[in-house]
Parts: sequence; C-alpha cells; structure tokens
Amino acid sequence: MSKSQHIAIIGNGISGVTLARHIRKADSNAQITLISGESKYFFSRTALMYIYMGHMKYENTQPYEPWFWEKNRIDLKEAWVETVDYSTKDLIFANGEKLRFDKLVLAVGSKPNKFGWPGQDLKGVQGLYSKQDLELMEENTKDQFDRAVIVGGGLIGIEMAEMLAYRNIPVTFLVREEGFWTNVLPKEESDLVGRHIREHHIDLRLSSELDEILSDESGRVRAVKTKAGEEIACQFVGLTAGVSPNVQFLKGSELEVNRGIKVNEFFETNIPDVYAIGDCAEFQTPPAADRRNLEQVWYTGRMHGETLAQTLTGKRTSYRPGHWFNSAKFLDIEYQTYGTVPSSWDTEKVDSFYWEHRNGKVCFRMLMDKEGRFLGVNNFGFRLRHEFFDKALTQKWTGAKVIKNLDKANFDPEFFAPYHQLIQDQFLNDYGGDFAVAKSSFIQKLFGAKL
Repeated sequence: MSKSQHIAIIGNGISGVTLARHIRKADSNAQITLISGESKYFFSRTALMYIYMGHMKYENTQPYEPWFWEKNRIDLKEAWVETVDYSTKDLIFANGEKLRFDKLVLAVGSKPNKFGWPGQDLKGVQGLYSKQDLELMEENTKDQFDRAVIVGGGLIGIEMAEMLAYRNIPVTFLVREEGFWTNVLPKEESDLVGRHIREHHIDLRLSSELDEILSDESGRVRAVKTKAGEEIACQFVGLTAGVSPNVQFLKGSELEVNRGIKVNEFFETNIPDVYAIGDCAEFQTPPAADRRNLEQVWYTGRMHGETLAQTLTGKRTSYRPGHWFNSAKFLDIEYQTYGTVPSSWDTEKVDSFYWEHRNGKVCFRMLMDKEGRFLGVNNFGFRLRHEFFDKALTQKWTGAKVIKNLDKANFDPEFFAPYHQLIQDQFLNDYGGDFAVAKSSFIQKLFGAKL
C-alpha cells in the first residue's frame, strides 16, 4: 500500500479501533484517520454503567493512553460526519470542514430503538448507548425522585435497572413478553433471571406493554401508561427495547442501506472502496448457519475489524466467525452461551439436558441432536472456558463426552464450587453411561455447603 493511501474510519468503537490497530500492524505507511463525534479517545462501552455507579472514572475506561495514538500514527478527529460525497471521496463534517479519503470504513455503531410512542421525546426519557447518553442520564437523575420506569427487557435494560437501583431509585421494569428476554433464553433460564431481578427489589412487570408517556406542565415525564390502562407515576423513563444500526444520516444516497449497511463477506458495500463493519453492517447472506445478518455483539465487532484489516493491507480475506458465543451479566449472575441454544427448538430433532442448582441461581443447559451430538450450552452463575466448547463443537463431540470432561471446562475453579460434579450426576441419572464422577474428600469438605 502506498504512503498516500488514506483510510478514513468513521466510528471509534471496538470495530473501528481494532481495524485501525491491525492496519498499522500490517502496514507502516498507511495514513489512518479515526473519526468520532462521541469522544476523542476509544473507551469501553460496557463500562459506562460503572461510571454511573461510581466504581470507575471515565478515564479508567480507556484501554489505551493518549500517547498511544500518536506513537502508532493513527490520527484522531473529534467531529460528527454530516454527509459523505462518494463521487469525490469527501467527508463533510457538521462544521462544514471536509476530509478526503481513498478508502472509507463505516463503523458507526447503533442507537437505541424508539417506536413512535407518544411522549418518547419528553425530558427525562432516554436510551443508553453512547457517552452522551450517560451524561444525559446523570443530568436526568441528579435530583431525588420517586420512581423510574424501564421499557423493554434485555441486556441494556437490566444494566440500567442495576444502575438506578444502586442509587436507591425505585425501578419498575416493563417487559412486553411473558418472560424476561424470551426471544433469546429458554423458559427455565428466563424464569431464573426474572426471579433474580425481583429478589433485587426491582418491580418486574411481565406481559406489560407501554402505550404512552405522559407529560407534566414543564414538558417532563410524569407517568407512563400501559396498554392495560394502568398509569405508573415516574420521573425518568429508560427506553431499552433494543438497538438498531445508526445509519439514518447515510440513507437517501447511492449507498445500499436496509436495516444496516448492506455488505458481502468481505465487508464491501455496493460502492467501491467503501466498507462497513460492526453493529451497522448487515450481511447480504449470514456468515454461518447459526448467525444472523446483523451481529451487534462486542466480540464480533472486534473480529470484523481484524478481518477487514487483512483485506485493506493486501490479503483479501472473507469473514469466517466460527462458533457462536456470548457472555453477559444479570445483576450478579454471569451468563455464557456457546454454540446453538435458541429460546425454543423442535423436540423431535433436539434433546435438551437441563440442570439447576437448588439455590435457583446456577444452571446449565446442553442441547444435543437425536444422535447425541453436542450442539450448544447455556450456563448461569459460574464460568466455563470458551476454548473447551470451541474444541467440542469443532470436533463434533457427543454430549456425553462434553459432560464426562466438564471438569476441564472449569474457569477460575478457586472462585466457583465444582458444579460439574452435580451436572455429571444428573446427566448419568437421565441418560445413563459408564463414566465415573470422582469426588475427593477435600473437595467435598471444601464445597459441601455450596453443593
């Protein structure tokens, strides 16, 4: 790549920053400009909640020191892009400035969904995605008030509920579905999370849908009204019914945009030298059988950046993401999933093994096909190793082999009871088998109460 080649990246989230770093690793001459109106420096978006809760300061969420960018000759521009002129290869900023590019990468992320609810633009009503959203939430919740209402179940919703509850703000949580996150979780896991939310004194209302948000005389929210006609007085409303690609400013041009920016397996758009990665990229064809057209997960954004960097530095590489995995936290319960575990399945084709600890806060689910081949797992309340399940999926282990070797999946075993022994016991009871579960007297003595 010649020295004059200029790669402009709009968006300094995990996708854009990973791309910039890997381009620089492979090419010492490329000119790289990383553009963001949200913040000058890359920060960990998942850490926003800890700033609000007082556990971290904003500067602590930045993985790289300010000198990192100059040392690696990655130019930073803090500005909002208003339009893109693809014919002249110019970015036009909100202040009227222009920047010429040779190749453009759109890594513009997501924005909180709004569904046209009456009152959704009142003061005290907001989503939570950006640094600006966090600052607005600080402003909207700085004064003492009686109640907050969160609309929409899911990961952002549970984060916002935890943030507010930490500040002793009563929270009502409206979830339209019959269970929490039932578009992702099977019923037992959904029930477990729902119980846990209520145990933290959060007023979880299932099968409860927002109808409108009501205003006081000053234009601030005073209450919400549900589809059932109930009115809930509140002074803050969090809209957390998912996110959608942040592509509104790109529509109406020759760039092909559907829900997101349409790309092929090389992240190429319909315009030469223009690419899209991360939350905003919508694949024309899902990259794998168990994948979706839109991948709005932190680790996939990182993989997008790593893959495109190879193409932009001379090694044309298609996106091959491997086996699905994800992790999250529901208050203090950790969640991991590996492989394919949908919210429901065809029982004539798939067997489900489910174990739940008697404390109701730890569980393990494994799906197998009718031949016993391992398909995927969910685990709540303890950690298991990614590389273990990646190997099991790649080598097409049976479910029995996974369970037999489950002790090897333990992550930080000094912090977790050996739940694998109880899981193995139940599996043998349910399915039979000839492998023995070894239990040392030391382990039993150490973890007996927890087991």
